[in-house]
Amino acid sequence: MHAEPWVQRSRKELVMLTSVADARLFFHRNEQPIYFIGASPFNLLGIDTWVSNFKFINLIDCFDGRHPNVFVPPRDAAQEFESMEEINNHLLANKDVLDFIRSKKRGQGVFLMFDEQTEQLAKAAKLKIPFPKARLRNKLDDKIETVKIGERAGVPSVQNILARVSSYEDLCKKAQHLGTDLVIQTAFGDSGHTTFFVSSKSTWDKHADEIVSGGKVKIMKRIKCRQAAIEACTTRCGTVVGPLMTEIVGFKELTPYRGGWAGNEISPDAFPLEISEQARDLTFKFGEELRKTGYRGYFELDFLIDEVTGEVWLGELNPRVTGASAMTNIASFAFADMPLFLFHLLEFSGQDFDIDIAEVNQRWSNPENIDTWSQLVIKYTKDDVGVIEDAPESGIYRVDANGKLQLDRFDLRRSNLDNATEGFFLRIAGKDDYCYEGADLGILITKGRLMSKNHKLTKRAKDWVNAIRSGYSARPFAPFEDSPAQILEPGAFKII
Repeated sequence: MHAEPWVQRSRKELVMLTSVADARLFFHRNEQPIYFIGASPFNLLGIDTWVSNFKFINLIDCFDGRHPNVFVPPRDAAQEFESMEEINNHLLANKDVLDFIRSKKRGQGVFLMFDEQTEQLAKAAKLKIPFPKARLRNKLDDKIETVKIGERAGVPSVQNILARVSSYEDLCKKAQHLGTDLVIQTAFGDSGHTTFFVSSKSTWDKHADEIVSGGKVKIMKRIKCRQAAIEACTTRCGTVVGPLMTEIVGFKELTPYRGGWAGNEISPDAFPLEISEQARDLTFKFGEELRKTGYRGYFELDFLIDEVTGEVWLGELNPRVTGASAMTNIASFAFADMPLFLFHLLEFSGQDFDIDIAEVNQRWSNPENIDTWSQLVIKYTKDDVGVIEDAPESGIYRVDANGKLQLDRFDLRRSNLDNATEGFFLRIAGKDDYCYEGADLGILITKGRLMSKNHKLTKRAKDWVNAIRSGYSARPFAPFEDSPAQILEPGAFKII
């Protein structure tokens, strides 16, 4: 039985799609609007060049009204949000957004995060959601469930136990076979905020309330490792697997959060070939097991690469489009075939297809088909609050000989960079927005690597970060003034 035919077609396409070329033509001819609804267009920026009638409905106007496929409704300066789901639900209840959607054909709504309320609002707006149900996604987002799926698939996690702990003494008793240097993760939440390093009673005391209230937690032996990410898409024909990417994590120049995600690199020499191949194989197995749960479509896995043994361990599952999607979907293999996200849309399109996924995976695993890109997510790192008075616009920049940020040209496409001396900057926080600890200022995407072989930020990376920060100016926030347009970021919330 095939999926519901959500995509309305001007031609009766009775012939099954049997190649990537067929699929590319299919999306070129798409007539039904597909809306990426969320805080910003970052994660899927550029997909509109592949899919006709692909639009962005966003809270933040990253392009100052200059992007032809971005719609941003007027913002309520007093509106505050504590999650991506709240943003999406706010947009789907907004009259201007609903008028924009209703002015066109019935379409689809694509989200990073959504809940059951989002599903109800989308239904009222006559939008289909081309993803598994929120209830299933929420179940799979549980880090405890990820370990269990991995075990069934033959994808191992670092030696661990899954248990509730009530005290430090209880922890030591239950995890005595793991040693005294432990990593504890709660079931839900961003790993940068819900991962705790416990090696003594004093470190336990710092995080005890969060760990105890987290219910059953994952308790792991701490290893010396590199963090890596890989994205994939499980389809009726098999799981399509992207390349293994580095994770840029916890650098104080980028984020105030220890362990907080701050970007990625994609490069053929980021990891030894045997490690990349092992990670891809494990991802394929995990994707095939995911399909047995009823899940289809896009997902991302985090891996831990043991620096001592070279072993590849499962970290966590994100059953959705992620921040790393910006890298996966602009790499050279994506341009040779099509972006990974299009396999996701195809799976939910209602169109029959029988594409040789093994052949696609073979091409995508060839190091010669992978070029080198990096992205940095730059947050406000000071422990104060201000109001931004000036911010760099989105576009293509250079850093001059004096370390100053210089706008080379306005551009909508990060893929239009000419060489590694240029960088595409997507502004997130702009004039009159708050800057506060943890707020996202913007994202830099550039060719080449920004981490050294010993996993430190390069001088080029630091020069870019310093130049971008110098492009911002802010005044202290006065408590008595009206709150400017803002997005709060408590806990694990990230606007991208």
